Amino acid sequence: MAMVENILKAIGKTPLVRLNKMVPEGAAEVWAKAEFLNPGGSVKERMALHIIEKAEREGVLKPGGTIIENSSGNTGVGIAMVAALKGYKVTITISDKMSAEKVNLLKAFGAKVVICPANVPAESPLSYYETAKRLVKETPGAFFLNQYHNPENIEAHYRWTGPEIWEETGGKFDAFVAGIGTGGTLSGIGRFIKEKNPNIKVIAVDPVGSVFYTYFKTGKLPTPHAYKVEGVGEDMLVKAMDFSVVDDIIQVNDRECFFTARRLAREEGLFAGGSSGGAVFAALKVAEELGAGKRVITLLPDSGNRYLSKVFSDEWMRDNGFLEDEPRLGRVRDILAIRKHKVITVGTKDIVHKVIDKMKRYDISQLPVVENGKLVGMIREVDLLNYMVTGRHRISEPIEVIVEKNIETISPEASISTLSEKFVAGQDTAVVVVDQGKIAGLVSKIDLIDYLAKKFKD
Repeated sequence: MAMVENILKAIGKTPLVRLNKMVPEGAAEVWAKAEFLNPGGSVKERMALHIIEKAEREGVLKPGGTIIENSSGNTGVGIAMVAALKGYKVTITISDKMSAEKVNLLKAFGAKVVICPANVPAESPLSYYETAKRLVKETPGAFFLNQYHNPENIEAHYRWTGPEIWEETGGKFDAFVAGIGTGGTLSGIGRFIKEKNPNIKVIAVDPVGSVFYTYFKTGKLPTPHAYKVEGVGEDMLVKAMDFSVVDDIIQVNDRECFFTARRLAREEGLFAGGSSGGAVFAALKVAEELGAGKRVITLLPDSGNRYLSKVFSDEWMRDNGFLEDEPRLGRVRDILAIRKHKVITVGTKDIVHKVIDKMKRYDISQLPVVENGKLVGMIREVDLLNYMVTGRHRISEPIEVIVEKNIETISPEASISTLSEKFVAGQDTAVVVVDQGKIAGLVSKIDLIDYLAKKFKD
């Protein structure tokens, strides 16, 4: 690339890189658009720059103003990078599911970061969507990028990324495969492709737990549940997602995303994130279906350096049950198989005295708290005690104000050693086992002791 007058001029013109080792014999060619090579490390810089400059032209964003946005991290970084050059203040709301690298990167660019809980519904006032909306109302001169519902998100890729891919390939490809989060990238590129050649397949990739796959297949909105992969999928429908350009959606799970991302680095030298792994996993499936002589284009949205503490950490992968080495003492699922107890839960709106009655009835000292099918925290005897001894509360009040949200969870695939470490490191007497966003069980210290005693006796 030639000399540029500022870093914003370096956005775009990312290379298409052919995958070699990972593509099975007899499959179609697979080429990956390396969007992680943008100066801020992701595809989102294109959209951020496009929307901000349009807002400037229209007078919506004034000099010295504040840009506010809810982001999974990448859009926030793109906004902060653009704002650094243009002199705007930036506030980004982000969920606590996102990696520490993303949070630190946002701060490095000068953004103010507001961290919000991930395990609440999108419409909750605590969600990072609604928090951003509230901050916009409270901040004079604020501009809300609104990436999830802004048609300019689609327009950015229709006018920029789509034509770029077309120029690089000469229009000679048979399928385009990419993940969907806000939907803007796939919708914009897909719209451009379909106008050029309606026969080219546009295939979206959605993680298990997101709503898009089921909605596309059935027209019904499912109940979303938690998943680990970042920057892809959603728990609500968004206006920046244009299903009319989509031929099919392929569903991927966390394991497929993460292991494919690790393979990309080790086999192809492409250091991209977990959502890139999901896109490539799906692209390889499409390549096998199409066969030799065809060509598949996919897109790698962001860099792997945002996930060094997660996807590329053996310890994190092991703690979350993704690494396959069979532990000497077994796995958490082995304890659940022996116990087979029904998990007793309460809701955030349940009344204090009824929760106390439930604890007495089942002779238990802690209960998982759920809201809309999702785990939101734990209620323990000590929480109830602290609540009542003040004398300022009534037992007819709901428990939502005393729910402990900072709780330990573990995958059923995690090792017994990992479970033991959680008990040793913390004060909790029980750990909630969560599988695909749903409560699979509750394991206490005595459950672990009993399991180990029987194992050593055998």
